[in-house]
Amino acid sequence: MNQIRSLLPDSHITRLLGAAALLGVVVRIVVSLFEFVTIEIGLNWLLEQPSYVQAFAPLVGLSVATLILTGSKTTSATADEYISAYHSRTPFLEVRLWPARMMAGVATIAGGGAMGLEGPSIYTGSVAGLALNRRIKSWLGRDSAKLLLTAGAAAGVSAVFQAPATGVIFALEAPYRDDLVAKAILPSLIASAASYLTSSWVPFGGTTTLLPLAFDAEIDPSRLFGAVLIGIGAGFGGRVYSWSIRVAKALAEQHQSVKRVGASGLALAALAFASFALFDSGLTLGPGINVVDWISEEAPVAWMLMLIFVMRMCATFLTVTAGGTGGYFIPLAVQGIILGRLVGSLIDETGLGTDDTLWPILGLAAFLAAGYRTPLAAVMFVAERTGGGAAVVPALIAAAFSQLVAGKSSVAKGQHAERLGHLEGRLQLPLSAALKTDSLTVPPDATISEFVWIHAVGRREPIVPVVSGGSYLGMCSLEAATKIDREKWETTDVSAIVNDEAPVALPSWSLRDAVAAMDVAGLEQLAVTTHDGAFVGVVLESEIVKLEEILAETGGETPS
Repeated sequence: MNQIRSLLPDSHITRLLGAAALLGVVVRIVVSLFEFVTIEIGLNWLLEQPSYVQAFAPLVGLSVATLILTGSKTTSATADEYISAYHSRTPFLEVRLWPARMMAGVATIAGGGAMGLEGPSIYTGSVAGLALNRRIKSWLGRDSAKLLLTAGAAAGVSAVFQAPATGVIFALEAPYRDDLVAKAILPSLIASAASYLTSSWVPFGGTTTLLPLAFDAEIDPSRLFGAVLIGIGAGFGGRVYSWSIRVAKALAEQHQSVKRVGASGLALAALAFASFALFDSGLTLGPGINVVDWISEEAPVAWMLMLIFVMRMCATFLTVTAGGTGGYFIPLAVQGIILGRLVGSLIDETGLGTDDTLWPILGLAAFLAAGYRTPLAAVMFVAERTGGGAAVVPALIAAAFSQLVAGKSSVAKGQHAERLGHLEGRLQLPLSAALKTDSLTVPPDATISEFVWIHAVGRREPIVPVVSGGSYLGMCSLEAATKIDREKWETTDVSAIVNDEAPVALPSWSLRDAVAAMDVAGLEQLAVTTHDGAFVGVVLESEIVKLEEILAETGGETPS
């Protein structure tokens, strides 16, 4: 019986996976309803209206979204909230703000704003994950908050794109530019799979088909060469796109809502009218699914592709500037499809390749990887949506080159470069985390004998701060005392052996600063003073080491 029990998973893990499965089902239902209202009822209806109605619809939608968010005293952030919550020591998202942000997302996207569905979907999963954790935290055990937060985000992506593996990898990649969230893999797999399986009996939603393409041809050198070119182009394009999003977010924070919504709405209307005049279609409206159809059906020439690439980027920039609510996954993917088709057409004209559907697929992978810094999720999305593996290798090449060129740029706010280890995370804590303010001191007129027998021997403190009237004078040590003749200990003051050249820390320092100073000076402790020299306390190397043990025992976490 004991052998059978040893094969069973830990009870906390079983409960966590059960919670993740429930989370996936709930998120799938909510996201499907959101997609149904936004796309099938809202945006599809809008795209059937006269051109002048379509052109001014973003102004109306963004105005409604702004009124909703202002009335709820919240912002338009969605996917960024997931990343911010993940990096918080105590992840928390207010459930009461969720309805306002979702309604703002419906108004933005259904009104023709150039943003994607995945932002509100990820936010929905994140809020649901943390809300579920608060309900059953004692039942799940330690560290469940971040795990369910990540699992909820994975379920949100899986629900909106019908791509469960992409959902998992995106949720694990998004918090960092150069790393993965490793511990959340198992609950994210369960939540994403549950979200995907629930789609079979949910009667609405599930209509977002971003990549209705297939590729099953052999990979020849020309296609690998094209993958490199597309990757480089996507890297530069991703940098520009990410910069534009950062500028748009800054403008949205700096200007009053009436001015930014009015100016951006009118500019979006002008873009829409230009699109109708040039392409006989409102290609600047909505997330961009209609652009993918246009590319597939119309076979546009190079100048048309370049123009719509710029116009779509401007449309997303204006939507974000106005404070629209939505995500960047679909807009980035659409930009990548346009770029891939553009580069592919140039390659085909040179006679180096043959016209096929691989180019937009590679563009999607490369541009999405460069913009969101999620290369694995981008390639997995290609693998899941093309229905075959022939495009994976060139997609990997394109994504790799786009990462090399993209640098540190990202459309996501709050991404960290990488996941820090225990030591690195601990050293980023403030100095107060290991500050000892009750440290005993010795006055400068005390004898060396008193210092040795009371502190060094009696209290086992070989180094003690020397303080006079609250002012720090330096450190005295047993090592320095041994250099004085034993016979003179009773008559020699501590001031004779005080080291006033030892480095001193300020309360504003981090533990990393303190460790670096101790390392340079070869010390095991550091005095902490104010700017005017008043003694505050000491930081001991042993206390910094002990801090990790305390955090581990209490379930605390060092900052990422």
